[in-house]
Amino acid sequence: MSKNEVQYVLGNKENSKCSLPVYSDIVCGFLDALSKELRCDAEAKKYPDVITFAFWCRRSNIEQLKKNYEQRYPRVGRGCVFHVAPSNVPINFAFSLAFGLLAGNSNVVRVSEKQFPQVDIVSQAMKHVLDREEFVCLKQYITVVSYGHDKVINDNYSKGCDVRVIWGGDATIQEMRESPLPPRSTEITFADRYSFAILDEETIEMNTGEQVLALAEKFYNDTYLMDQNACSSPHFIMWQPSKEKKGRIRFWEQLGKVAERYELPAIKTIDKYTMCCEVATNQEDTVHVQTYGNQLYVVTMKKIPENIERLRGKFGLFYECDSRKLDEVIKGMSNKIQTCVTYGMDKMKIAQAVIKNGSQGIDRIVEVGDAMSIGVDWDGYDVISSLSREIIV
Repeated sequence: MSKNEVQYVLGNKENSKCSLPVYSDIVCGFLDALSKELRCDAEAKKYPDVITFAFWCRRSNIEQLKKNYEQRYPRVGRGCVFHVAPSNVPINFAFSLAFGLLAGNSNVVRVSEKQFPQVDIVSQAMKHVLDREEFVCLKQYITVVSYGHDKVINDNYSKGCDVRVIWGGDATIQEMRESPLPPRSTEITFADRYSFAILDEETIEMNTGEQVLALAEKFYNDTYLMDQNACSSPHFIMWQPSKEKKGRIRFWEQLGKVAERYELPAIKTIDKYTMCCEVATNQEDTVHVQTYGNQLYVVTMKKIPENIERLRGKFGLFYECDSRKLDEVIKGMSNKIQTCVTYGMDKMKIAQAVIKNGSQGIDRIVEVGDAMSIGVDWDGYDVISSLSREIIV
């Protein structure tokens, strides 16, 4: 293994071979201490995604997750988990590591070579907490590394793991699968996904100005904070139309005002404008493009096209269309579809439509504002169960 090319962000090459029970007291205590450390960190407060992670791993939330987790038999970690974190969502590495710890495993997490302050902030906070006497025993369960595209290194970490968790898309998955796993090892992959929204226009028309502003703020957080790169950020908005169709106008106008805070350098503006022109010229179903300043472009379609996952926005470019009957919308969705973001809709009704129509798409149905709320149930996986094993008695 080309050791010189591995940068140790946190920890070292020695990992424990001893598994812990799921939701062990020591891990729950460590995550709560980490939460407090981050929430008191002035630098961490500059990054909403870091503070979101900090609130997620506070004791009250972890204890609730532990309480909700049903165990038919005793469960322990599978051993060592090798996590490959994505390069477009910096805080993801921390969540993946936390999942591995809660499932009772030692962990090696590969982060991108790109420099992200969030990675440095969380890693330093972890180091401070691990230096405390009560948590020093967890040092052998946490290693964070960074290296480039190197099959030799991938091979080494893969052959030594009991579970491999790959975030970051189809290309990364194909690259990592060139490195074989031991016969008893398992793998969880989080491939390229696509998300959309179903919004009820009549509900928005009945809302007060403050309520529409709050809705726009939440939608902004679901999309703009990651430049729409997150797999759970909606690109396509399907409207349950009202008679007057005024709700969507209120929504877009308010979002346009909220989005004025979005930093949009010239290169992003050019990219977005180019994408918009390509759609307008190549899509015969395009009706028109409405702009709300440089920060928000809305492309209106005549109908919902097949394979909507081809219509991806960036930097404040969205697509919209009136929705057909729910069954018709759901039926043709592929397994590329991850999250359905809703407002004014019955989430259970959407879930029942997925089951009724045997759809391969939609793993999550959440309210506007919760699209980015990653948790131990993600992409159709019960992550804690996938990273642990049962002792059948």
